[in-house]
Amino acid sequence: MKSHNAMRDEEAVDASWEAARGAAYGAIKWGAVTAALGGVGYALSPLYRGLTIQFKVYIQMSGMVFGGMIEADYRLREYEARVRMQKRIQRDRAMWQKFEDQYGKDDEE
Repeated sequence: MKSHNAMRDEEAVDASWEAARGAAYGAIKWGAVTAALGGVGYALSPLYRGLTIQFKVYIQMSGMVFGGMIEADYRLREYEARVRMQKRIQRDRAMWQKFEDQYGKDDEE
């Protein structure tokens, strides 16, 4: 026997997909920025050129993970706000429909 609402399951799945898309987009975006900064560092800094390849990969991955987390959080917050707004609109529509059913659409008719 289910003790929770199936609609919330759909919302949770949709929210997780939205967060996953945000994480992928953020990782790509911030990964590109980190790679560009790595290229600049390689071209201009003897210190960066002297780092091991493992540490350079770590720096690249850190930028991608950070970007993925930031973008996933942002997308999840936007999704939550959108769902709240849709629920508010549905609740208001139901209230107005109930009002119109109870008092009639136009009193002049």
